[in-house]
Amino acid sequence: MISESSLTARIEWQQQARKYLEEESYSLAANLYEQAINAEPDVKSHYWHLGLMLLLQGKEEEAHTTWLLGMVEGEPEEVDQWTEELIQVLQAEAERQEALKNYRNSWLIRQHLREIAPGNINNLLYLIQLSIELGTLSGDELNEWGIIEILRSQPPANLDFDLLMQVLRRVLDSAPLHPFSLELVKVSLAYIREPIEFLKVVLPAAVTIAYVHRRPELAARLAEIYLEIDANNLEVLRQLSIFYQNACDFDKGIETAKLCYSLLEKIPDKVYANYLLLRGLMGAGGYWQEAQKIGQRQESLLSELIEAQPKNLSEIEVLRLVNTSFFLPYFSDRAQRNRQLQNKLAELCQINAEIYAKEKVERYRARHCQWQQAKRKSEPIKIGYLSHCLRRHSVGWLARWLLEYHDRERFQINGYFLTQKWSNDPLEEWYVSKMNKAYHSAEGLDVAEQIYGDEIEILIDLDSITLDTSCEVMMLKPAPVQVTWLGWDASGIPAIDYFIADPYVLPESAGDYYAEKIWRLPHTFIAVDGFEIDVPTLRRDQLDIPSDAVVYLSSQKGYKRHPDTVRLQMKIIKEVPNSYFLIKGTADEKAIKSFFMQLAEEEGVECERLRFLSEVALESVHRANLGIADVVLDTYPYNGATTTLETLWMGVPLVTRVGEQFSARNSYSMMMNVGVKEGIAWSAEEYVEWGVRLGKDPELRKEISWRLRQSRHTSPLWNGRQFAREMEKAYEQMWQRFIENQ
Repeated sequence: MISESSLTARIEWQQQARKYLEEESYSLAANLYEQAINAEPDVKSHYWHLGLMLLLQGKEEEAHTTWLLGMVEGEPEEVDQWTEELIQVLQAEAERQEALKNYRNSWLIRQHLREIAPGNINNLLYLIQLSIELGTLSGDELNEWGIIEILRSQPPANLDFDLLMQVLRRVLDSAPLHPFSLELVKVSLAYIREPIEFLKVVLPAAVTIAYVHRRPELAARLAEIYLEIDANNLEVLRQLSIFYQNACDFDKGIETAKLCYSLLEKIPDKVYANYLLLRGLMGAGGYWQEAQKIGQRQESLLSELIEAQPKNLSEIEVLRLVNTSFFLPYFSDRAQRNRQLQNKLAELCQINAEIYAKEKVERYRARHCQWQQAKRKSEPIKIGYLSHCLRRHSVGWLARWLLEYHDRERFQINGYFLTQKWSNDPLEEWYVSKMNKAYHSAEGLDVAEQIYGDEIEILIDLDSITLDTSCEVMMLKPAPVQVTWLGWDASGIPAIDYFIADPYVLPESAGDYYAEKIWRLPHTFIAVDGFEIDVPTLRRDQLDIPSDAVVYLSSQKGYKRHPDTVRLQMKIIKEVPNSYFLIKGTADEKAIKSFFMQLAEEEGVECERLRFLSEVALESVHRANLGIADVVLDTYPYNGATTTLETLWMGVPLVTRVGEQFSARNSYSMMMNVGVKEGIAWSAEEYVEWGVRLGKDPELRKEISWRLRQSRHTSPLWNGRQFAREMEKAYEQMWQRFIENQ
């Protein structure tokens, strides 16, 4: 029996050893434990602690030898007990080191714990977490350490579910694209107690994978795994439909949207689900008959929603609804009807946004009034550009010349990028370099607050309803003067003051049905100095097209392929001997081929005269390849915009049909600005007539091509510097009107 004096002495040296440990004086602590072993060789805990001190000094072999020495001559039951004691000692120190953020020490201890108890799942999970902290996670560890197999084979004893969810979240955040991440999600299903906890981990990760890493197919797989335990979760189904569509798996995207629609009853929910279905059908490009029916249903649903005027919509509901009228102008050129629906929907969304963000809106308005009353004349004027497209995107390619030529003495330029920062996108880096300040965030409320904090005076939205977050920012009105330019069409949001146009892109009557005031620039609503051109990769002989053939080209997304316009294009091909039709653009390959071939057969055109082109990686190569065409056939009721500019820059004659709405007049505006009227059609009959005439008259094509190339030196369309001066003059006049309360 140990004496009281001996017990006191043991406590004293143990306290001293603990003090050395906390001071990281591991060698001094080891000396004390060596003395303790000499004094009490049968007390096994001395061996466990001595080995630990040696391990912390990096003496791993000596640590192992010490632990084995403590196990010598023990019976199996004793060895099991001693092993458990050793595990507890190592576990406690690993936790202490981790709490101190000494992650490398904790990782080292847990690695040895893994060797002692390879099936301890919690220790293995901690090891993954520590590897993430240390930046050493390669992805192979889950298989090497047997984590996947342990979780798959049988329920591990004492599994810490909260730890599993924590590690799962960290893995999906740090290595979302690695195959083991999906494997870990899959094997974790068996341990889920509450699906909602799992959803909080999986869904944000899927969204990040889809939009930040641009891997929608992986995001879809992650969502599919979750649905194995919660098959009808509406939020996951909504996201999954978009993931499928963005990955060009349109059939699954359409099927998922239909399921989602069938499960819903409330009008706001049905509007959004029907929009997702329409998005899939239009994106595929070959399902126009069904898409038109769903489009009619969307109009009815929107009318019902607007009639109901709900005032209790949450932020997420507003964000879902604000762009659900997106496809209306793709179906028909009903400018007034489409604008009325869009305006009323935007007004409803803004009313609800002003309710859920009441404090912000009131604060923003109060300062605007102060500035107006003070007739604030700041120099330079603070301009903010708001977009998710200031990168390799059509808007990104077109807006850059305004940024290039901005007068930095008269204007301070900030950029608000509605996305996480892209990696290796040189065009985005260029935009950032042109800004006095660049701010990245995907959260609308945060961006609005930043704009307010930066005291932006004129905010320019380049997205319109192509992005819900842009709409939310504009609805809150963080800047006193707000403008829409370039993207899609006007959004109809009441908080937006102006919509940039020109003498051609909107008819004179447009002011009667636009919510925004139309601000017409003197020549054109867009101008560029030109485009980068690479080496072409297309040749006629590669496409089995004779060198003397007439080549027509149409390069647009699937949802611009209105069947009525495609029929007109087929009539042109039929009337022009030895002609071929090249078709290019994002869509479902099988569906779009079937769509075009069916219409070709119905119009009496041999399908052998059609060629379907694949996308190319570089925009500069795409532009170079336009040179293979003799004539480009534009789409209607939604024209090309960037593609039209590229076509005209390359000197290729264009046939376009003009309508009433903005999207049906883009090409008309651009052609008027380069001084070429040949190819401008005001009816279906004229569209066919111009297409046939240009195909049969090579001299006229040559003349137009020459005039297009000459226009590079004279046209406002190719004068970015002049355009920048005109936009800046507009900004100054807008600000003057504001401070004069006009």
